[in-house]
Amino acid sequence: MLKKLQHIPLTGELPSPKGVALAILEMCRKDDTTITEIAHIAQTDPALAGRLIRNANAASTGGGRPIASVTDAIMRLGMGTVRNLAMGFSLIDQYHSGPCAGFDYERFWSHSLLVALAMQEFSQMTGAGAAEELFACGLLSQIGRLALATLYPQEYATLLKEADAADRLAELEHERLHTDHNELTAALLSDWGLPLALIEPIYHHDAPDKAPFTPGSRPHQLTQLFYLAKRIGDLGISPDPERNRHTADLLLLGGKIGLDADQLGARIDGIVAAWHEWGELLKVPASALPSFKQMCAGLAPRPEDSNSPAALRVLLVDDDATMRCMLEGVLGDSLGHTVQSASGGEEALAMALQFMPQIVITDWLMPGMSGIELCRALRATEWGQTIYIIMLTGIDTREEVTEAFEAGVDDFLTKPVDLRSLRARLRAAWHYVQLLEAWEKDRAQLRQFAAELAISNRRLSHAAMTDQLTGLPNRRAGMSELDKAWSASGRSAQPMAALVIDVDHFKRINDSYGHAVGDQVLREVAQTLQHSARRDDVVCRLGGEEFLMVCNNTDLRAALGAGERLRKLVEVLAIKVGGHEIQLSISVGIAARDASMNDADELVNAADRALYRAKESGRNRSCISLKGQLRCGPWQAG
Repeated sequence: MLKKLQHIPLTGELPSPKGVALAILEMCRKDDTTITEIAHIAQTDPALAGRLIRNANAASTGGGRPIASVTDAIMRLGMGTVRNLAMGFSLIDQYHSGPCAGFDYERFWSHSLLVALAMQEFSQMTGAGAAEELFACGLLSQIGRLALATLYPQEYATLLKEADAADRLAELEHERLHTDHNELTAALLSDWGLPLALIEPIYHHDAPDKAPFTPGSRPHQLTQLFYLAKRIGDLGISPDPERNRHTADLLLLGGKIGLDADQLGARIDGIVAAWHEWGELLKVPASALPSFKQMCAGLAPRPEDSNSPAALRVLLVDDDATMRCMLEGVLGDSLGHTVQSASGGEEALAMALQFMPQIVITDWLMPGMSGIELCRALRATEWGQTIYIIMLTGIDTREEVTEAFEAGVDDFLTKPVDLRSLRARLRAAWHYVQLLEAWEKDRAQLRQFAAELAISNRRLSHAAMTDQLTGLPNRRAGMSELDKAWSASGRSAQPMAALVIDVDHFKRINDSYGHAVGDQVLREVAQTLQHSARRDDVVCRLGGEEFLMVCNNTDLRAALGAGERLRKLVEVLAIKVGGHEIQLSISVGIAARDASMNDADELVNAADRALYRAKESGRNRSCISLKGQLRCGPWQAG
């Protein structure tokens, strides 16, 4: 049961939004508040308005036209998300510093911003919730820590100095302050009006394995995502020596949502890039990090072979210090291998990222992470799948052996370890490593070949969709874009239009000046059309002297304006050939989508009929198709 704010023993003033953010919070509590009223308030704070617009555009996955107004941003985000974002941004602006000497305010917001961006990224991938809403929740997911630092600056500073404060923070907070940051976060978010369906996962995300949610349910999924985002935040603010531990954990967490190491790395690199951009906007520090792949590799040494032709990189894992010391001596001093050792599975997993062993020799029964669990964790990563794993055990029942091989173990050594058996196992491992290295060389050559083939295919694909004379998309590409625009218009209920354009008297130009000049004319016209089109418009060459322009989010009036603009631009073109100057003109047929049309072909046919009417009416004019009726210019300006 989550506590209400009034049930938590607190003294002093809690962090709260101020100014415009507070006004938005109060307005959102009224049932009859409109988007226009919220937009009017938000526009009085240019910094907040810009941040809302940026968030709305960043969260958009539909590829639509970028938003430029606060009203549109609020419509896309929703008033609840705008309220949450305004609160978060207000708190950042207010609390870049504060009274608690032991609390790093800048580091706190740096971590919170990275959590917010990670939630936005992974919510888009998993569909767990609205990306912009979860961005705001991520930003506020640890706000209880800021609240405790504000309420109890001296006491909290003393608490944070405890040697184990990072590992048992909530426990220490309860002991000293009779509440903890998770409890206070949930109470504040509830008081600010966030839904319980989001507050509960935030409350439990510090310890997701203890959360009371059914595996596979949305609360369980959100709790896991908040925990993953928090660990990415931890990675971003950690010093270099601690990153190996975080990267090892993140690889395991990424596997839970179906991402391998490369996919997870690409996502995290994108999140970090956005972190730097948002950091500049909010004046929040964002550390310069290497790529995730580089962090995973760490300082992994790739030593040259030692005097022994069978020298290997071996990671030894055993909680028995005596056994560990004995095997280190045998493997390193006697057999000439490069050896590093760990006393448990968690330590070994972090060390493996740095050391990149070829062989792992691990005990089965260890406190914490067992040898079987370590094996499964390694096999869950792409780089861990190639490691040769030898299990040390005194257990040799058929059931246990089956379990070990199913977990990915390659071989066994029975305790106490016999030197002859150890040599035999390592000889088999060495042969495996040699085969693996040969295969890696072959795979590298195949990758190079595949990359070259992909480049060739992209060039061929581009050539197949491009008109070679003008450089515009050809008819095939244009029809494809037309179908996409038609589908998008149907989904969004936004208008669209098509313009069919024909160069007047083009045959006369060819007959009088030759085909080389005719080609030059087509290139000039194509370039004029392309340069005058809007960013979302698509211009293609249908064939001969005919062109098509597809205009997204454009009604008939705007399309007519575009057609007239094109016609006048071409009319002033003058192409010099020898001592002659060729004057050009175009005829334009225009149609907009209406309810009577069943598909994109009907739209183009309507524009085509309008084009023929324009040519019949004397050329060098625009003609529109309106509900089956054809009307031609000249048109009045405006």
